[in-house]
Amino acid sequence: MSTFSQVGAAPKTRLQPLGPEPGRGLPKGTFLVATGAFLLTLALLLPLYVHDRVAPLPAAASFDLRMTDQEAAYLDTATWTRVETAELEQVTRVEASAHGSDWSAWEMTVNTSASDQVIDHWSRRVIVDRETGRAVNCCGEHVNGDRAVRQAGLVLYWPPGVPEGGHSFYDAEVRSAPSVEFDENDEVAGVPVRRYTQTVDRTQVPESARDVPAALFDPGAEGTVRANRWLTAERTFWVEPVTGMVVNMAESRSETLRPQNGSGEVALLDAELTLADGQVSGYAEQARTRSLLLRGLDRWAPWTLGPVGMLAILAGLVTAWRARTAQDEETPAETEAEAEKVPEKAPVPEPEARRP
Repeated sequence: MSTFSQVGAAPKTRLQPLGPEPGRGLPKGTFLVATGAFLLTLALLLPLYVHDRVAPLPAAASFDLRMTDQEAAYLDTATWTRVETAELEQVTRVEASAHGSDWSAWEMTVNTSASDQVIDHWSRRVIVDRETGRAVNCCGEHVNGDRAVRQAGLVLYWPPGVPEGGHSFYDAEVRSAPSVEFDENDEVAGVPVRRYTQTVDRTQVPESARDVPAALFDPGAEGTVRANRWLTAERTFWVEPVTGMVVNMAESRSETLRPQNGSGEVALLDAELTLADGQVSGYAEQARTRSLLLRGLDRWAPWTLGPVGMLAILAGLVTAWRARTAQDEETPAETEAEAEKVPEKAPVPEPEARRP
């Protein structure tokens, strides 16, 4: 008999797996922790990244601003007679296209007409910073072909979410940017807005000199004289503060002709222009919708997703801790049960004494 057969077989040793058993799922609480981390990431990205890319002005746009006055008065330059209570319309057309990643190129035309008769027309090209809404001196800017101008200040829209004061608005007709003053908080079509006013003191309009009948300033005079156009205006803007969108506009303007050499003055245009009602309601609804989006990205979403994400992570950690505790409690019991199942070793027989 061999020594192996006498001693018996060695007991089998149970090897513990080094990694998770095949087919075993993720530890409990993993999904909650991952979901919470995702929500916390969103809570940071939405206000710091997404909001800053949604808030600026659109790079490309095409729209008209139509302002009217049903009882305007103007000087008919075809007959040099004054027309009273006329229906006047001023249309500002904007064609904007992307100009790099941060700017937009605006081609603007302004047509003033009454009874299908053109009273005034001018155009401009301006590069707009999409984040600030201000003009940038670059890339072929001009006013009526004058490329020596240096446009500054706001072009149409206010920067989104900025304080009330400290703004200037560029007036292309007088080639300057008078300040706009905050008046008070107001409401337009149910939308909370800020009301601003801009005053343009009597200013000579550059490059407006023209020949006019001398009799306009001195009855009985003959021939023509050289006269310039002078402008006085007061504008009111109703601005939705979160988006910076102008939802309503009004302008009181007075234009006169004054001779370059001589005295006298003739009224050229008197108008109280207001934005058409249909446009006011449309712009107000656009501002309301966009304001909800920006508020959601900047405030509501982070303050909702952040706490929910933290709670999800805490719930996941608690779930994982409880599962681990329960597993540790079950392990000693399983060890004792397995120990009871192990068969006892057979006694090794003593070797028989050899016969002499």
